[in-house]
Amino acid sequence: MAKHRITAATKTGIARALLGASVLASALGANAVTASADTATGVAAATAARHPAAAIAAHQDGAKTNETKVNVTADQVLSLAKSQVGTSENSSGGGTKYQQWYADSRRAAETVARDGGSRADYLNAAWCSMFVSWVGEQTGARPQVGWDAYTVAHAKWFAANHRFGNEAKPGAVVFFSWSGSKSLNDINHVGFVVKDNHNGTISTVEGNTGDGTVAERVRPTSQVVGYGYPQYAA
Repeated sequence: MAKHRITAATKTGIARALLGASVLASALGANAVTASADTATGVAAATAARHPAAAIAAHQDGAKTNETKVNVTADQVLSLAKSQVGTSENSSGGGTKYQQWYADSRRAAETVARDGGSRADYLNAAWCSMFVSWVGEQTGARPQVGWDAYTVAHAKWFAANHRFGNEAKPGAVVFFSWSGSKSLNDINHVGFVVKDNHNGTISTVEGNTGDGTVAERVRPTSQVVGYGYPQYAA
């Protein structure tokens, strides 16, 4: 299981997120094969309840998805995401380039202001959403993929831009809830859709999955809350 450091002195949104996720993961126990590292989100789901407007309205660089076109295809995004398969965190739940990039980014300052904590907290925080954000940044698709460390806020950004739905499309950003909930506030994890297998499952590529790695997975659609749709080039 991926480890995510919690500093005792920190009582911020990020620290509460890591604590709550760790408690949940412990409660699920060894049988939670697909939920272990994935369960921890970048910031507590409670943050959305406390700051719903901030979670929904985060403009992410001032650009809404339906206003900014990018010359990047879904295949290009998936190609980069797949090239990262095998990248792993260290024993403290950190050490990835995705966490380092996010902690150094301007977006980190914005999400710290929203959720509390400090940039340094992201260096050992759950990084599934940071991985998705990094892929968007590196491919030039960030205005369409978005960037956030908090899965709930990331999903609500798509929803606020009317780019959220229920159809699995290659390159879509897929949001999961291990409980099967369809509420955006219950999102636990995020990745990219590779394909719809048309048998009740989807193939994905995800960061911070399993034992804290980038990996390709097959997920039941019953765990999907919904999909964010970047407006890729054809």
